[in-house]
Amino acid sequence: MAFLRRAIAQQVVLRQAVLGRIVGLFAIAMLCSSCGGYLPSISGTPWQQVSVPTEANLLDLSFVDAKHGWLTGTSSTLMETTDGGKTWEPRTLELDQAYRLNSVSFSGDEGWIAGQPSLLLHTTDGGKSWSRVPLSAKLPGSPNTVLALGPKAAEMTTDIGAIYRTADGGKNWKAMVETAVGVIRNISRAPDGKYVAVSSRGNFYSLWQPGQAIWEPHDRNSSRRLQSMGFTPDGRLWMIARGGQIQFQAPDAPDEWEKPISPEFSTSWGLLDLAFRTPNEIWVSGGSGNLLRSVDSGETWEKDRSIENVPSNLYKILFLSADRGFIIGQKGTLLRYSPSEATA
Repeated sequence: MAFLRRAIAQQVVLRQAVLGRIVGLFAIAMLCSSCGGYLPSISGTPWQQVSVPTEANLLDLSFVDAKHGWLTGTSSTLMETTDGGKTWEPRTLELDQAYRLNSVSFSGDEGWIAGQPSLLLHTTDGGKSWSRVPLSAKLPGSPNTVLALGPKAAEMTTDIGAIYRTADGGKNWKAMVETAVGVIRNISRAPDGKYVAVSSRGNFYSLWQPGQAIWEPHDRNSSRRLQSMGFTPDGRLWMIARGGQIQFQAPDAPDEWEKPISPEFSTSWGLLDLAFRTPNEIWVSGGSGNLLRSVDSGETWEKDRSIENVPSNLYKILFLSADRGFIIGQKGTLLRYSPSEATA
């Protein structure tokens, strides 16, 4: 009888342990659901996929006016549109080798293209003709981004964080910072001229603003490595860290950060870029066609599941205005923001 009582007691303990595990797993599942494990779907995507005649990775775009624009990418890819980005035609540059055309920027008919290895192009006729701007062999790094500032004026950064400005069409360049920051993963510029750069390994970031002689380094605020950073419409910083974590700088405390956000617990590990369409509407893109939206400054999120079928990593989101935007990505992927064409 004693043996039987021990056996029954052991079965009771075992059943309690199994029940406890089930309850624990259910609680974890509910917690993950509440923190973004499953997101509601966007009803009627405002994004339309645009057919672009290239398999190259697309990297940047800029417009001369509302209809006329240019698109750049790897393998010296250059595309032109004259209908606001609905269709694109390839254009050929007379170059000595294949280049990675990282950045393109226009101010009226004057435009610039920055590329690697060590390439800078300039046009004054809306892109009908391009001339190569000579660059010094002592330039620290290769051109990474370029921004047209007005007649004959532009600002250029390199892939190690050097910043230069020209006021004479590229004949002469003035160094804006005394020393480069080092090899960087990405660099972003605010409208007022401030920059934030993420180190190549994602273990720290650096800030620079006009008038400073050197970059100001900052440690990341968690064990997660940084993926990308940029500026919000009100001038604060945002960051995306590995594991799909998003954070925003505190409004009144530059050295503090708001609580981390994980929009989608299950698949958001591949988040790559973030952009504001309006001061409250945020879009976040990532790997494998991952595209998320928040209309309340990041409090709640929804997923554009129609874009999941796009077999591409979505590298960059660009809103030219509240009603004009593009997402560019891998293997010729281009999405155009067109809410009037959204399907229910």
